[in-house]
Order: sequence, then structure tokens, then C-alpha cells
Amino acid sequence: MQKSNQIAPGAPGIEPRWTSSAKDGIGTAYHPSSRLWFTLSHGIINEVYYPHVDTPNTRDLQFLITDGETFCHEEKKDLEHLTEYPEHSALLYRLTNSDHKGRYRIIKEIIGEPHSSVLLVHTRLEILDPKLRGKLRLYALLAPHLKGTGKNNSGQWHDTGGRKFIQASREDVHMIFGCAPDFTRRSVGYVGHSDGWQDLTDNFKMDWEFELALDGNIALTGEIDLSHGLEFILAVAFGRNAQSASAQLLQSFATPFAQQRKKYVSQWQRTRSKSDLSAHMKRDAHMVRLSQCVLLAHEDKTFPGAFVASLSIPWGETKDDSDRGGYHLVWTRDLVQSATALLACGRTESPLRALIWLACIQEADGCMPQNSSITGKPYWKGVQLDEVAVPILLAWRVVQTKSLPQHSLNVDFRATP
Repeated sequence: MQKSNQIAPGAPGIEPRWTSSAKDGIGTAYHPSSRLWFTLSHGIINEVYYPHVDTPNTRDLQFLITDGETFCHEEKKDLEHLTEYPEHSALLYRLTNSDHKGRYRIIKEIIGEPHSSVLLVHTRLEILDPKLRGKLRLYALLAPHLKGTGKNNSGQWHDTGGRKFIQASREDVHMIFGCAPDFTRRSVGYVGHSDGWQDLTDNFKMDWEFELALDGNIALTGEIDLSHGLEFILAVAFGRNAQSASAQLLQSFATPFAQQRKKYVSQWQRTRSKSDLSAHMKRDAHMVRLSQCVLLAHEDKTFPGAFVASLSIPWGETKDDSDRGGYHLVWTRDLVQSATALLACGRTESPLRALIWLACIQEADGCMPQNSSITGKPYWKGVQLDEVAVPILLAWRVVQTKSLPQHSLNVDFRATP
């Protein structure tokens, strides 16, 4: 085994890519003090967004599983996946990933900490093959893409309060990756050269414990301590400095996961409107309520009313940082469709916020940007007549609810050839 106290080789790593846009779920705590969102696909966590709904900070977070002798399984590619929704009207997901031969399975429940920017993953490993008991090893592999890029990320071991964490940073965004109980071993490496996947798939053992990797496409690896049992909690915390992120992570660990889960679910279930469309649906009532939560989750928490088109990167596995697509933008048409659907569910506050947000970016001649950032800054420069017209339809619909204040959109815009 190589010793620790080493700088990882292979800088800056291979060219970074994103991940699939075929999502199985998205989530966030409903409270605005938790400025973190997450997405799910192929049984694992994909992008984690912070501090805004348009800013991804990770590519993915998954487990590598090995018996140390004959195999190393990648959770995303080598296991069978099942996604369940254990609570009605809440963005709570249970992911069960099972070995094809039925030897073991990993069961995860994923939430955002209800009042801080921390992702919590309660995990249970079930070993069904007696021959693997005492032999199976689990490693968490996290790929940071801080501030929307896999380039120029730095990572290092980070110890605080006697706890063993891993830190990643880029400019003013800091991420702390930890586990309860603590990781038994850690390593930081460059993707494609010295990361945990390269290490474990080589000989099914963790041979590298690199402490530092600077300014590149990096990955963080932590060995899960299974000596105290087969249940544990992973956490990913964000802050403007390492102290802030570490404090939030430790504070989240101080409250039992069951309590955090209860608060998270309660926040979402309080959003259920009195006008419940699911009453008209027999088989799909749960999906109607879940869809309402999904729409609500696309609203930014610092810029209320700004609903992005999607928490995904189209064909992300083929995209580099120069082309993340336009889905993280606010498209007027998509925003109006989301707001209209929420109106149909009996909600008025969110559609009204969306309408006022649109009024604040409308130009003097009545034109609307083709799309814009959540701050309201136009992004693409084209003019689409549907995106100019549909806010008027939304305004009319909001008027019918008698919730529109003494403001209105300018309807004088005329397209010129």
C-alpha cells in the first residue's frame, strides 16, 4: 500500500463531463433556508445544486462495492435499480440497488436537511450471501463540479472537531463530504488517473490515500466504516468557507436522521393544496401530488418566482463545461406552463410570484427575453412570440383567482420584421 501524505498524480485529470438527463427524481427541502437541490438517476445521486437552482456543484455520488478479491461493482452501472416514493406529497425517495446475483443490496433514503444546505443519505447495506459477510467493502465516490464546472476544483483531507472529512473548493464555494461513522480511509485524486475508481477497479483494493489534489477534475473517495453495523449516513454540506460547511454538516449529524426525515416530509406535505386534482385520478393520484412538488422544487429560493426549465443537462454525459444547455435558464414559456399547472392545483402564491418576476424583466416595449438567468439577465437574444404572449394568459388566469395586485403587464409589444 502506498503511504498517505502524498499529492495525487495525474493533474489536471481527464476532460470533465456531466451526466444523464434521464432523471428519476429531484428533491430539495421546501424551506428557503435550505438552498440545496439534488437529482437522481440510475440509482444514484447526480447533480447537487447550491446556492441557486441553476448552479450544479457535483457530477455524481455513488458507491463502489468490492469483496477485495474477485469483483468491484459500480453502483450506477452494475446493479439493478428500484426507485420508490415512501411518503405521499413529498420529494422523498428510497433507492434500492441490488446485485444481479442476489448477494447484497444497498437501500438509500435521500433528503435535504430541512433548514441548511446539507444533503443527507441514510444508507443500509444488506448482505444476503453468507460468504460475503465480513468481506464486503463499500466506498463512496463523489465527483465535484463546483460552480458549474469540473475544471479548477481542488480537494484535500479536512479534519475538524476530531472528525475525518474531505473538502473540495473552488473560488468562494466550499464543500465538505463526510460520513457517520467517520470514513476509515480517504483519498483525493484526479479523474482518469488517480481517483478511487481507477484504484479499486485495478485490484479490488484501496491502495491510494492521497491527501491533496489541486486545480483539476477531481474525485473524492471515502471508505465506509462497517465495523459498527451496516447502517450509516453520508452527508455533503456547502458553505462560503470550510468552517461554515463543516459546522452545517456536524449540526446535521447532531439530529437523528429520523427526525430530519420527519421534518423534511412535513414541510412538503404542508404544500398540498385544498384543490386536490388527485381526487379525480384513481391509479395516478400519488403521481399528481408528486408532480406538484416537482414543479415547486424548480423555483429558486433567493430569487422567488424564478422557475428554471429543468434541473438537468441534456445529453450531459457527452457535454463538457462549455455546453451545459439552456435548461438551467428561466424560459418564459416553461415558467408560465409551470405556474398554470400550479394554478390548476389550487395554488396562487407561486404563480403570482412568477408573474411579478416576469413583469420585472419585461422590456419597455412589452417584449420578454427569450430566456434569462434567475437574476433576470437575458441570456439568448432571440424573440419568440409565444414567450411574449403567454405571460398575458398567465396574468388573465391569475386575475380569475382575485389575487393579482394593482400591477399589470405591458401588452403593447409588437414584433417587427
